[in-house]
Amino acid sequence: MERIAAWLHEKNPGLEGTIEADEDLIEARLIDSMDFLEFIDLLEEISGTTIDLQEVTIDDFRTLARVRQRFLSDSVLTPAPASAG
Repeated sequence: MERIAAWLHEKNPGLEGTIEADEDLIEARLIDSMDFLEFIDLLEEISGTTIDLQEVTIDDFRTLARVRQRFLSDSVLTPAPASAG
């Protein structure tokens, strides 16, 4: 989450302090439409997975807590075991 917070601070130079896990990143204008695809690229780089934009909603990116749950949780980052067969 440190890389995400650093990216948000880089994009918002006037932003001071920490970003709360439940702060609405979109309503607070910390992520705008111009930066959204770059934000997705960052999440893909951190998670090592591709984000299919047809399988997500804007709410999946709304807070740091939701980003962590949706894209950076252990169940998302751990590959499924290969099935025998």
